[in-house]
Amino acid sequence: MSQRINLLAAVVVALILVSVQVSDAQTSQNSNTDEAAIRQVVKQVEDGWNAHDGKAFAAAFAPNADYVVVNGMRATGREAIEKGHTAIFTTIYKDSHNAGTVKSIRFLRPDVAVAHVEWNLEFRAGGETRKGHAMNTMVMTKDEGKWSIAAFQNTPIQAEER
Repeated sequence: MSQRINLLAAVVVALILVSVQVSDAQTSQNSNTDEAAIRQVVKQVEDGWNAHDGKAFAAAFAPNADYVVVNGMRATGREAIEKGHTAIFTTIYKDSHNAGTVKSIRFLRPDVAVAHVEWNLEFRAGGETRKGHAMNTMVMTKDEGKWSIAAFQNTPIQAEER
C-alpha cells in the first residue's frame, strides 16, 4: 500500500513540475512578445519625433496619458501631447534628430510595464549644432492587446564635470 502511495505522490509531483514548466514557457513567450511590442512603441515615438509630426509622435500615447517634459511642465492627454509637439516642431526642433535606446523593461504585471529609455537629441540653435541627453521613464499599459504609454517622465542627463 505504501508503495502505491509513493508512486502516486511521485506521479503528482511530476505532473506539477511539467505544468509549471509549460506555464513558465508560455509566460516567457508572452513577455518576449510584449517586450517586442513595447520596443515598437518606443520606435513609434522616435519615428514621430524624427518626422517632426506631432500627431505621429502622440499616437503612441494612451488617450489620457500624463506627460512631464524636461523643464517640469506637464501635459495631460494624447491631444495635448500632439498639440504641444506640433508647436515645438516649428521651433529649433524642426530639423532635429532624436535617437532612443531602451535601457530596461520591467513588467509590473502582465499588462503594465516600466521602460527606461535614453534619448540623444541633436538640434540647431543659434547657428550651432547642439546635443541633449535625457533619461525617460515610460509606464506602459496593455489594453485590448495593444501597448501604449500611460505616463512619460523625461529627465535631462547632466554632463559630468571632471
